Amino acid sequence: MPTVRYTMKKELVIEWKHIGNEIEKTAEEFEETGMTLSAVLAEIRMLLEMEGVGVRVDETVLPDDAPAGSESLLFNGIPIEVLLEGVEVTATACSCASCDSCETCGEEEECRTLRYSGEEYEAIPPELIGRAAAKALEME
Repeated sequence: MPTVRYTMKKELVIEWKHIGNEIEKTAEEFEETGMTLSAVLAEIRMLLEMEGVGVRVDETVLPDDAPAGSESLLFNGIPIEVLLEGVEVTATACSCASCDSCETCGEEEECRTLRYSGEEYEAIPPELIGRAAAKALEME
């Protein structure tokens, strides 16, 4: 019986940037984006692969003192806020008890949030992740 080989003609590379060098110290909000990303990929990975699209997730752990750069997703190198119309990056005062940067420096830091349709999100919602993945693939 001949071996069937699928060749991937496209690749979707998603980079998740977050603070928290140790998973126990990763703030709940940051952990939530990672879990949401995994759940969305579990739903769409097989469909993408059937269409010849390989999926890879790269995780970049930022220093604990860089909350403003944390919680970002890049799709084939393009930030989610660039891919999706109406999504903008905002910063809110970081006051969560689990955020190491607040506890470490003793000052209020600004944490990265996304604003979309009048709502602010500390963790990136699943519908935005799915839409950004589709948009990134359209651009190739």
